[in-house]
Amino acid sequence: MNQQPSWQPSPERIARTQITAFARQAAERHGVPLDDYPSLWQWSLDRRDLFWHEIWDFCGVIGEPGARVLEESGDMLGARWFPEARLNFAENLLRPSSNEEALVFWGEDKVRRRVSRTELRSQVAQLAAALSAQGVVAGDRVAAWLPNMPEAVIAMLAAASIGAIFTSASPDFGVQGALDRFGQVLPKVLIGVDGYFYGGKTVATFERLAETAGKIPGLEKVVLVPYVGSGADASSLPHGVSWDDFLAPFAAVEDIEFAPLPFNHPLYIMYSSGTTGVPKCIVHGAGGTLLQQLKEHRLHCDVREGDRVFYFTTCGWMMWNWLVAALGAGATLLLYDGSPFGGPGRGDILFDYADAEDMTLFGTSAKYLDALAKTGLKPRQSHRLAALRALTSTGSPLAAEGFDFVYEAIKPDLQLASISGGTDIISCFVLGNPALPVWRGEIQCRGLGMAVDVWDEDGHPVRGVKGELVCTRAFPSMPVGFWNDPDGEKYRAAYFERFPGIWCHGDFCEITEHEGLIIHGRSDATLNPGGVRIGTAEIYRQVERLPEIAESLAISQNWPPDSLGDVRVVLFVRLKEGLTLDDALRDRIKRAIRDNTTPRHVPAKIVQVADIPRTRSGKLVELAVRKAVHGEPVKNMEALANPEALAHFRDRPELAAD
Repeated sequence: MNQQPSWQPSPERIARTQITAFARQAAERHGVPLDDYPSLWQWSLDRRDLFWHEIWDFCGVIGEPGARVLEESGDMLGARWFPEARLNFAENLLRPSSNEEALVFWGEDKVRRRVSRTELRSQVAQLAAALSAQGVVAGDRVAAWLPNMPEAVIAMLAAASIGAIFTSASPDFGVQGALDRFGQVLPKVLIGVDGYFYGGKTVATFERLAETAGKIPGLEKVVLVPYVGSGADASSLPHGVSWDDFLAPFAAVEDIEFAPLPFNHPLYIMYSSGTTGVPKCIVHGAGGTLLQQLKEHRLHCDVREGDRVFYFTTCGWMMWNWLVAALGAGATLLLYDGSPFGGPGRGDILFDYADAEDMTLFGTSAKYLDALAKTGLKPRQSHRLAALRALTSTGSPLAAEGFDFVYEAIKPDLQLASISGGTDIISCFVLGNPALPVWRGEIQCRGLGMAVDVWDEDGHPVRGVKGELVCTRAFPSMPVGFWNDPDGEKYRAAYFERFPGIWCHGDFCEITEHEGLIIHGRSDATLNPGGVRIGTAEIYRQVERLPEIAESLAISQNWPPDSLGDVRVVLFVRLKEGLTLDDALRDRIKRAIRDNTTPRHVPAKIVQVADIPRTRSGKLVELAVRKAVHGEPVKNMEALANPEALAHFRDRPELAAD
C-alpha cells in the first residue's frame, strides 16, 4: 500500500476552498462541530433538511424555497423535496455575473466563437419567444440533435425558461438511434445541424435529419443550424426553417419571462445507453438537478466566478448537462466539438485549448487519459497549464497508472478527481474534494448529502472488500420517473429490486482505508468463475499497462457450453497497429494479471480482435459482447459508436475449444 498521497493540498489552499467556507457557515449557523470532511458528510446525512437548505443559501439559488425541505413516507421513492418551492433552472444559470464571458467554442481547428453573458441572455430570450410563438408550453419537449456548440446551450436554456423539457443527442447517431430516443418522447420542436467536424473530416448529417424528422409523429418544426457550411436548404426539411429565420421575428426581444415552476418540474429527459434494448427515458427535475450540480461544482470542484470550465463531452452524454450547470457558479464554459486529438498532427489540441483559454478545470474520460499516455505525449513539457487547478475523469474507472500519468506527464500540483455517478442521477455518488489528499487509484470521497455505502450480497455494509454500491437515503436528484412509465414499475425495477427500497446502482466497488472508493466495473458485467466475483476493471488495469495493448475487454463465457452456471474468463485485446498476438505476449499478459491480482483473474482464453465495441460516450459494452459470443441477438445496435465491431466476436473458433 502506497503510504503517501499523490497530491496533498496546502493548508492555505484548503482554507480558500468553498467547501471550507460552507462547513464554517453551517457550523456557525447550527452550532455543530464540522471540523473535517467525515463530520461534514455525516451531518449532511443526519440533517438532510438543514444541509440542502444550506446548499440553497450558499449557492444563492434564485427562487422561493418554501417552508419545508423534505417530506418522507415509506421508502426512498416516497420522498418529496422542497414541496412548496418555486424556481426556474434557466434563470439560475443566466444570473448576473461580473464574469462577462459565458461561452467559448472550438470546433476542432475550423471554428472559433465567443459569446458574452449579455449575448447569451439575448439569444435565449429570442429563442424562448420563438418557441412560445410556435406553441411550445410547459411540459412540451424540445429536442436538440447538435454538437457541443453554443446553440445547444441556448436551446436548453430557452426550453427551460418556459418550462419545456429539453432532450438531446449527439449528431453522430444514425437515424434509428435518434428515433429510439426522440421517437419515444415526441418533441414538438427538433433543432438539428447540417454536419459536424471530426478528426479533420466534415461529416454531413442533413439527410439523416430530414429522414428522422419525417418519422417523428407530432413534430411541428425543424430548426436547422448551419455549422459546416454545406449550404443545405432548411426549407426542404419537414416543417423546416433555418435558425436565423426562426429567431428573426423576435430580434427586438431583450428579456425573458422565467416561468416559476415547482421543484420537481421536469427539466431533462436523459437516455440510458440502450445496449440491451431501447434506451430508458429518464426524467430529471429542475430543482434537484440544480442543487446537486451546483453543490458538485462549487464544493467538490471549487468552481467559482471567473473560472473557465471544460469537459470533453457530446450532447449525448450527461456530462454535457453537468458542464452547462457551471454557468450557475459564474464560470465560463469552454465548449469543444470534434476529436480529442483534433485533425492529423493535432494530438494535443485540448491542451492547446487549455493554455489559450486559461482553463481552470479540465474534464475528460479515463479512456482519453489512457489513450494520451500511449501516444507518449507529455503536456507538462509542452504547455504552461498555469491556470489549471483540477482535472476530473469519468466514464470508466481510472486505473492507478492513470493517476501516475496525470501527475508525471500533465501537472503535479493538481486536484485529480476521479468521479462516478451516472445519467440515472445526472450527477455523482462519489467524487473529488479540493480539501482532501488524492490517493493513487482512489476516488476521493462520497458526495455530500449522498448516503453511499458498499454492501455484500446479503445487504450488509463491508469495508476493504468489494461489493455493491448502494445509496440508502433519498437525495434531490433522483429521477422524477421514467417516460411512459405511469405506475413507476420500470423505475423501481431499475434501481430498487436488488435491495428492496434501497438504491442499488450496479457498480462493483470498495471503500478503502482512506474512506475513498475504488470502482471495479459494472456489477452486471462482473465475472464469476468458480463462484468468485471479479470486476472487469481489475483485469483492464493490469493488461493495459503493457505497451502492446491498445485496449481490452473481458467477459465470462459459459463453459462447458452446456454447463449450468459455470463460466470461464475470456479476454479480448486490440493491439497497437501492426502487432500480432503470439504465445509470448499471451504469457506476459497472464503473468501481469497473476502477479498483480489473483490466479482466478487469469483468463482461460486471450483472443486478438481488430476493434472493441463501445457506446458513443466511450464506455465498453461487455454485455453486448457476451451476447455476441454466445450467439444471442444484440438489441439496439444504434447505441454503439462502432456496431460493426461486434462481428469480430461471433463464431470465433478459438472459443469453441478448451
